[in-house]
Amino acid sequence: MQPTMEEFNSEDSGVQDVGPQINGLVVQILETTSVLLVRIRQKLLEMAILICVILLVFWVALFLYGSFYYSFMPTANFITPVYFYRTDCPSPQHSVCSFPVANVSLLKNGKHQVMTYDQPYQITLELEMPESPANQELGMFPVKMTPYSKAGQIVDVTARSAMLHYRSSLLQALGTVVFSPMLLTGASEQKQSVIVELYSEFKDDSYKPTVGAVIEIHSQHIQIYRAHLYIFAHFTGIRYLLYHFPLISALIGVMSNFAFLSLIIVLSFLQFNLISHRTPGKAVKLQEEKNKPDGLNDQSEPQDEENVDAMECNSVEVEESIPDMGVEESDDDSRELAEDEPTCEAGDGEMILKHRHLSQGMLKSSQALTGTIDKTYYRVGVCSSC
Repeated sequence: MQPTMEEFNSEDSGVQDVGPQINGLVVQILETTSVLLVRIRQKLLEMAILICVILLVFWVALFLYGSFYYSFMPTANFITPVYFYRTDCPSPQHSVCSFPVANVSLLKNGKHQVMTYDQPYQITLELEMPESPANQELGMFPVKMTPYSKAGQIVDVTARSAMLHYRSSLLQALGTVVFSPMLLTGASEQKQSVIVELYSEFKDDSYKPTVGAVIEIHSQHIQIYRAHLYIFAHFTGIRYLLYHFPLISALIGVMSNFAFLSLIIVLSFLQFNLISHRTPGKAVKLQEEKNKPDGLNDQSEPQDEENVDAMECNSVEVEESIPDMGVEESDDDSRELAEDEPTCEAGDGEMILKHRHLSQGMLKSSQALTGTIDKTYYRVGVCSSC
C-alpha cells in the first residue's frame, strides 16, 4: 500500500518536533562544556598557585636550615702544615744550635678564627721522621706548644713527649729485603709517623681568642721530613647529631621549618577570609557616625534614611484629599500631625504612600466642633516603584 498524505504530514511533524529538541540538547552540551572548561581552568590555576607557594615555602625552609647550620656549627676540623726552622746554627752537628721552632697561624684564610668559644678541640701534631740512627739515638724528646692571642698575649702552654717506635736490627733488615722493590722505585720510604696529642680538650678564651701558636721541639739533633697540625672538634648534644647524622638532621630541620611556615600561612589565610566575610555595614555605620557633627540630633535623619533606603522612586502622581473641617488647627494638632509617619504598601507595579489616621483625641475635637462623625484625615501618594 502506498503511504497517504496524512502519514507524510505526521512524519514531517515528527521531524520538526525532534529538531528543536536536538538544538536544545546541543546548546545544553555546549554550555556544560564551557562551564566545565572554566572550572578546569580555575582548578589548574589554583593548582599552579599552590605548587608555587609550596616550592617557595620549601626554599625558605631550606634557606633557614642552612643559615642555622652555618651559624650554629663551628669548624669541625682544621689541618695546616708546620714548617720548623733553626736559628743560630753554624752546622747541623754544632752543639749551639737552637731547637726547631714553628709559628703556626690558626686563622682560616688568614681572616676567620678556626676555634669557637666554649667548644672543646683536640689538637694533635703529626711528625714524619726517618728511621735514621740519629733519630733512634734521640730517645724521648718533648714537644711544646704555646697558643697566643692577637695582642701577643700567651693563652696557654702545654708540653708532651714523644719518640720513635722501636724496631730491632733484624726486623729492619727483613723489612728492607721485603720492601726493597718499593724502596728502590720510591713508592715507599723508611720512615715513621709520630703522633703527639698536645691538647685533648682545648677551649678557646672569649677574652683572648687564639690566632696562632708557637710549636717547639726540644731536641737539637732531631730530623723531620714534614709535620702537620690537626685540630678536631668534639661535638656534643645537637652539634653531635648535626655532624654525625647530617642527612637525617637536614630532613628533620627542613620539614620542621616547612610545617611551621605552612601553619603560619594557613592561619593568615583563614584570618583574611574571616575578615573579608564580615558584613561591612557596621564599619560603614561607625564611619558615618564619626563623620556626623556633634550638634545634630538623631531624630529626623534616621527616618529619612530608612525611607530613602526602603523606596527610591520618582513621584509620578500625588493626589491629596483633605476635607474641610471648618476649624483652625491648634498647636497640639499640628504636633500630632508632625508625628504621623508615612507607611508604604506594595501594589501592582506601584507603591502607595499613606498617612496614618488622626489620633482619637483629634477626631473627638473635630466631631465636637463640626458634628461630623465619619470624616478622616489622610493623604494618598502614588509612586512608581524603583
